[in-house]
Amino acid sequence: MEEVILVNENDEHIGTMEKLAAHRQGKLHRAISVFIFHPDGRMLLQKRAQDKYHSGGLWTNTCCSHPRPNERTLDAAHRRLQEEMGFDCDLTEVHSFVYKTEFPNGLIEHEYDHVLVGISDQPPVLHPEEADDWKWIELKALQEDIHNHKEHYTYWFRHSLDDVLKKATQEKLFKSTLMR
Repeated sequence: MEEVILVNENDEHIGTMEKLAAHRQGKLHRAISVFIFHPDGRMLLQKRAQDKYHSGGLWTNTCCSHPRPNERTLDAAHRRLQEEMGFDCDLTEVHSFVYKTEFPNGLIEHEYDHVLVGISDQPPVLHPEEADDWKWIELKALQEDIHNHKEHYTYWFRHSLDDVLKKATQEKLFKSTLMR
C-alpha cells in the first residue's frame, strides 16, 4: 500500500494516508514535480502512461510523484527521476505551490507541490508503467502548444510552468539556458 504525506497549507506534516484514498477524498498532501532542461535550453517532457490513475496520455514535466512517509522531498525527487526516466542529475528546488483540481474519474488532486529543476542531456529510459513517450522541446514552442492545445497537458504542469521558468531565471540557476 502506497501512502502519501498529509500536510496543512504551511506544508507541515499532519499524518499519512493511502494514496488513492487521499485522491478520492481530496486531502492536501505533499508532492514533487521535476523539470529537467537540456544544456541547449530545451525541456524534457514525458507523456504519462495511458493507464495512470489520472491524466493518462497527457504531456507533463519530466516526472511527478509523492514523497514517501519519512522521505525527504529532494530524496524523493531523485528516486522518482530514476524510477520514471532512468537517469538522475543534480536538482534544486525553485518553487512550491498548492493546487486543487478534480478529474473526470472523480479523483481530486490537492497537492502542496515542491518544484525541482535540473540540467541534463541524458536520454531517458522510460518505465512503461509511468510514461509512454518523451521529447525535448523548445520553450517557445511548448508555450505556444500549451496555449493552443491545453487539453494535451496536465493541469499542474500548465499551472506551474511560467512560475518555474521565472523563478529559475531569477535565481540564475540556468542563466545560459533559460535567458535565450
